Amino acid sequence: MPAKKPARAAAKIDQVPWSGIRPAPVVLVTGPEAFLADRASSVLKDLLVGEDPALEVHDLEADQYAPGLLATLASPSLFGEPRLVRVTNVEKCTDAFITETISYLQAPADDVTLVLRHGGGVRGKKLLDTIRSGVGGGVEVLCDELKRETDRIDFVNAEFRAARRKIAPSAVRTLVVAFADDLAELAAACRQLLADEAQEITDKVVDKYYGGRVETNAFKVADIALAGRSAPAIVELRHALATGEAPVPIVAAFASKIRTMAKVSAFRGPSGQAASALGMAPWQVQRAQRDVAGWSEAGLANAITSIAEADTAVKGGSRDAHYALEVMVRTIARRGEAR
Repeated sequence: MPAKKPARAAAKIDQVPWSGIRPAPVVLVTGPEAFLADRASSVLKDLLVGEDPALEVHDLEADQYAPGLLATLASPSLFGEPRLVRVTNVEKCTDAFITETISYLQAPADDVTLVLRHGGGVRGKKLLDTIRSGVGGGVEVLCDELKRETDRIDFVNAEFRAARRKIAPSAVRTLVVAFADDLAELAAACRQLLADEAQEITDKVVDKYYGGRVETNAFKVADIALAGRSAPAIVELRHALATGEAPVPIVAAFASKIRTMAKVSAFRGPSGQAASALGMAPWQVQRAQRDVAGWSEAGLANAITSIAEADTAVKGGSRDAHYALEVMVRTIARRGEAR
């Protein structure tokens, strides 16, 4: 049964979309869309650095919170530098964090911006209710999933508008269809087009870069398989091959996914440390953690073996490369269990 979402109806503070984030003594970032939350946090940091380049940044994880740490970081610094304290995993926070943060809200420190990232669920509800009641002078940044196509179209238009560049409406729709399952990949595609193309982005430009993804794509097949949906993944695989997707990129997509899952699974430490140590964005670590849930070490090993066999097959090592791909897909969908 899905976790309940903390109610927002009674909020007495401003609630703004991720793109409307602004400095405040307390910034509550809520919602399940990790990519938008990360983007909002980066925008806020840039705003604060623009106000004072001497900004000190501190990152905490609420589920690993040590009593007294917030008070220490928020206490006046020797040279009076402004501070940005970013706290993740508030949805899994300790009791000490709830108690001490609610106490802090009664008199937030000057020159400190406290950002609290809550991904959803009822844990920490008392803290969220306190912030939403107006205590601490906060603002709430809503990072809900962009489920509707119109929402993603608005996102793409905003990306190009922020860069003061033009993109044809039909090209926007093509991009949204091509990257329907991953907002981060959609944003990356926008950045690539902005960096590589100097003129208005047209259908022809988008098709040059991403035309092969419009009907189906390798990562979509991998995502369906990782969700444990064997039959639909096979159908999507066959459709991908029938519409011109090459076997090698399909294997590469699976290899990329499983490799990331294996790295994250093997890392021992908080997710924030994992992102830094593995050279990944926080949302990538969180997605890999979600994908690898329920996998065993033996399952990951079997999956890697299956991918290696498929890789050999599609590069000329087998007369039936498509069969090898189907075996790989089924193995992944079964979390590496015996074929």
